[in-house]
Amino acid sequence: MKSFAPALSLMLAACLHAAAALSPAQIQQLPPPGSRPIDFQKEIKPILEDRCINCHGHGRAKGDFRMDSRQTLLKGGTTGPAVVEGESAQSYLIELVAGVDPDKVMPKKGTKLTRQQVGLLRAWIDQGAHWDESVSFARAEPLNLKPRRPALPKTGEKTANPIDQLLAPYYPAHHVKPGKPVDDRLFARRVYLDIVGLLPPTDELESFMASPDKDKRAQLVRRLLEDNVNYALNWLSFWNDLLRNDYQGTGYIDGGRKAISQWLYSALETNKPYDQFVAELVHPTPASEGFTKGIVWRGVVNASQKPHMQAAQNISQVFMGINLKCASCHDSFINDWTLADAYGMAGLYADGPLEMVLCDKPTGKTAPTKFIYQQLGDVQASTNKEVRLESLARLITRREDGRLTRTLVNRLWQKFYGRGLVEPVDDMEKPAWSADLLDWLAEDLADHGYDVKRLIEVMLTSNAYQLPAVAATEQTDPKFVFRGPEVRRLSAEQFRDAIGSVTGAWYPNPVPTLHQADGHTNHFASVRSVLVAADQLQIALGRPNREQIVTVRLPAATTLQALELTNGSELADLIRRGAEAALSRKPHSSDELITTAYRKAISRPPTSKELHLARRIIGDPTRLAGVEDLLWTLAMLPEFQLVY
Repeated sequence: MKSFAPALSLMLAACLHAAAALSPAQIQQLPPPGSRPIDFQKEIKPILEDRCINCHGHGRAKGDFRMDSRQTLLKGGTTGPAVVEGESAQSYLIELVAGVDPDKVMPKKGTKLTRQQVGLLRAWIDQGAHWDESVSFARAEPLNLKPRRPALPKTGEKTANPIDQLLAPYYPAHHVKPGKPVDDRLFARRVYLDIVGLLPPTDELESFMASPDKDKRAQLVRRLLEDNVNYALNWLSFWNDLLRNDYQGTGYIDGGRKAISQWLYSALETNKPYDQFVAELVHPTPASEGFTKGIVWRGVVNASQKPHMQAAQNISQVFMGINLKCASCHDSFINDWTLADAYGMAGLYADGPLEMVLCDKPTGKTAPTKFIYQQLGDVQASTNKEVRLESLARLITRREDGRLTRTLVNRLWQKFYGRGLVEPVDDMEKPAWSADLLDWLAEDLADHGYDVKRLIEVMLTSNAYQLPAVAATEQTDPKFVFRGPEVRRLSAEQFRDAIGSVTGAWYPNPVPTLHQADGHTNHFASVRSVLVAADQLQIALGRPNREQIVTVRLPAATTLQALELTNGSELADLIRRGAEAALSRKPHSSDELITTAYRKAISRPPTSKELHLARRIIGDPTRLAGVEDLLWTLAMLPEFQLVY
């Protein structure tokens, strides 16, 4: 029987080719080929990129047909050869793009080729279908995957922060003259909000500003990082967004979702090493399993919303900085990830390999279970899910995975500076504006036991962090050049806690009961906003419902926020309570009341002009409504709502 196999293959290929052959009448209807020499780079490559590669390049093979190279183009797919060199009229590719059969026009989606473009392709094929060897439409090797340790430039300063050493050659190369560091008041306000999420208390701020110590800024950063409780409460919001953790909402009614609040708080309070933090989420303990359990949606859901697919999407996005969501339904059109990639990863969290479902239609094809980046290694094959997940956790957190550390570095840089080293932050296969800076910080994190607090200290003690803030519009320029951190808005939780600091009106009771590392129940003196379910004020200010992963909150103000800040009943009640409390303290004078309010709200005393205006606002004698108006005025100031 074996002797007949080559003959059968030749007969099948001949039949397929014959099926694609056009009649003389059909050939006459084709756009005529051009007669001049065709330039592949300038004329053919753009057509293939724009019309063909989304389905037949970068690892995709619709109908088993790929255009990665000239070889795969000539080979064709399930219907036989796509191109016959020198014979465009007999090339199946031309038949499809010319629309000879209206039911088989390519591309299926998007704009069809013009007659001129079909003529160019015909001329190119007739001239031998020459291909520039430097051109490849194959799946590119991923960026930012393997570790890399760049050398620190020599700056002549032994104590220079490594970030500043790495930026020293960057500034002149990009024609940037860095400004002088911000003053102590602005610096303190920045680091208090960034580390513990609170406004600096008046007495602590005055003590800091009066200190003559040369390294007082570094000392302040370290002291705030050592405030384990407030550090944990501030970063709980950040990680709740990333890990889709909340206290109410979809899934909690019928047990289809599980909170991880206690595990997360304990991990932050004790500064759990990041590799261990990730490992316990990927291969979860009973306390941390809510992340990969995801949401068991009620009612009819599509295949891409199943818990095992949620796990694949969420792990890939949060820890590896990539978007698998489109590839969970079909081969992605925005990146190179395929349906097989998403289902291969999801299978690790299912009972075994999964049948792929293309746009909610079963394909009958099974995707082998695998980690999305097989360049880093393979997950141990096993029918035991626990064995697979333990292997996956080791694979993601192994020292050779440079993407894990880079992704965290990039997220923290975006949080502190307003824009990531790589943008968007969930597309880590894009190049960084400073690869050396990204790579050095990532390696330094791994070298020091995955200590996140140490990474934050390096970032916040750099001169780069202390530069004057720049307008957010400069950060969105496609030709971005780093000049300093951008002006940022307070988060919903920071704004609400800032109002609490000024008015003394905090939330009454926390939703989760949290325990300290020593096992004692935390009885918070002030219930921070992160510990309660979102109210209307926080929702209006951008706190998400966390039914989806949120890696970056929208920075722009909205109409809803403006209405809530000017007419919202919750804010009005807080300010009224704050005005009552201010009067109950029986200040010695109206000036004392005004100055105290200014120092609490914007970390400085009023100017003489502001003091004069504030006296008129609160009245003489002081009126409750006047104090309310003063607090409203302070809360609406950009100086209160923004981090400069």
